[in-house]
Amino acid sequence: MNRLPITIQYPYDKLIPSERFRGRIHFEFDKCIACEVCVRVCPINLPVVDWKFGRDIGKKRLENYSIDFGICIFCGNCVEYCPTNCLSMTEEYELSTYDRHELNYDHIALGRLPISVIEDLTIRAIPSSTYLSEGTMDKYSDSITSTNYSD
Repeated sequence: MNRLPITIQYPYDKLIPSERFRGRIHFEFDKCIACEVCVRVCPINLPVVDWKFGRDIGKKRLENYSIDFGICIFCGNCVEYCPTNCLSMTEEYELSTYDRHELNYDHIALGRLPISVIEDLTIRAIPSSTYLSEGTMDKYSDSITSTNYSD
């Protein structure tokens, strides 16, 4: 029976997310045209898009963009329907925090790319882990004496 263990030793081992994993959203400020399609397709109207009409350029100018990941259901509708592809899903899934207000990401925090689990050298990925094969464990030795403390 040469099966790999199902349980991993988190945080030393991390599962590599699948290709279509829906993690934290990445936002590119320069690509956004403030059309608010992401807000309309979101089941909970979550993204907050603040914009002003720029009279000098004759179109909307994005001021601020934020998403509260404490409320987000990670459905991916905003990413799928964005006409300029300024939103994308990352493989980041470690969003836990002690204060729920830290989960409200503005356009600056959304613009930071997370470290890829595959590229992170400090993490041992499961496929590269070595496991004991059958018959490599040493048998119990009787030469070790135990102390009896009941005397």
